[in-house]
Amino acid sequence: MRSLLLCILLLTSAANALAQSPVYLTTGRIEFEKRLNVYARLDEMFTDNNSPWKEMEKKRQPRFKITYFDLLFRGNNTLYTPGRDNPDNIRLQPEPGDENVIYDKLDTHETIAQKKAFEQVFLIKDSTRAIKWKITDEKRNIAGFDCRRANAVIMDSIYVVAFYTDAIVTPGGPESFTGLPGMILGVALPYEHITWFATKVLSEDVQETALKVPVKGKKMDNKGFRETINGSLKDWGPYGKTYMKVLQL
Repeated sequence: MRSLLLCILLLTSAANALAQSPVYLTTGRIEFEKRLNVYARLDEMFTDNNSPWKEMEKKRQPRFKITYFDLLFRGNNTLYTPGRDNPDNIRLQPEPGDENVIYDKLDTHETIAQKKAFEQVFLIKDSTRAIKWKITDEKRNIAGFDCRRANAVIMDSIYVVAFYTDAIVTPGGPESFTGLPGMILGVALPYEHITWFATKVLSEDVQETALKVPVKGKKMDNKGFRETINGSLKDWGPYGKTYMKVLQL
């Protein structure tokens, strides 16, 4: 009886120790929900509160446009691609970035991004964006993972709030947001009215062959892409300014 009791205690202790041991993921898939506050963007682009066109657009569109993206990761490589369709978006105009495909090789700081603008596809090869993060003590649980907050400013004026977890070893994230000691599961651009938050994290054995590097598009670097879109949108007013910023995220 004593030996049976001892055996049960040992098994229970082993199970508890195993349950308390942290699990560190090095491969898997993350679904991100990108949420755009359409009304806030319209108010920013068209400051006339009596604008009939702005009010008409608000009646035609929902307050938030929601799109989904998948991030595959394995080791130091990630691939960010459009995810499942949202039927509510069928009647809405495409947004800049809706078709972005971004491959990051994080150990060598290389990025290959496929972006569509003006019905043309661009293939942008450059180094990953260098972001000066400031890590804080604030914490938040996202998709079942405890995350820590970090803040930064990109493109001289865009304020970024990010939440990362070190339980996922790959130091990647949605779009071009990388460089923290773990996977970024949440990003908010409060003044641009856009957020990306993980809805689920799946521990899948993602093979290298699934991380397909984009190959289509007019080849250029970030500087060339920026000059191209700036030249095309310089006379588009507030809409052009917003379009340019979103394309460069």
